Amino acid sequence: MTAALLAMSGGFFCVAGLLAFQRAQTTVNPCTPAASTSLVVSGVYRMTRNPMYLGFALLLLAFALWLGTLSGLLLVPLFMAYLDHFQIRPEEEALQARFGAAFSTYRQQVRRWL
Repeated sequence: MTAALLAMSGGFFCVAGLLAFQRAQTTVNPCTPAASTSLVVSGVYRMTRNPMYLGFALLLLAFALWLGTLSGLLLVPLFMAYLDHFQIRPEEEALQARFGAAFSTYRQQVRRWL
């Protein structure tokens, strides 16, 4: 039951983040954050700066709980640390360069994960 709730929550965050980007007509490609045409700060992005990554982490946690393995549970913080260092920080640097003070303000108001 817990795994199912986590999986649904993870799916919600992934889809909500994707839909917010589509509504703003900006790129969802995490490899090209400099191509962003707008800074999305509404909807699920009021709760977390990285809803899609949060969703992936929740899905991974749900899968680990469903499998019932300790090793699977240990992968979740490793996955989050990897994303934080190699994906989120470079993305945020690109967004800072692109949107300046608006991104600084957003970063101060909304947490990276939750």
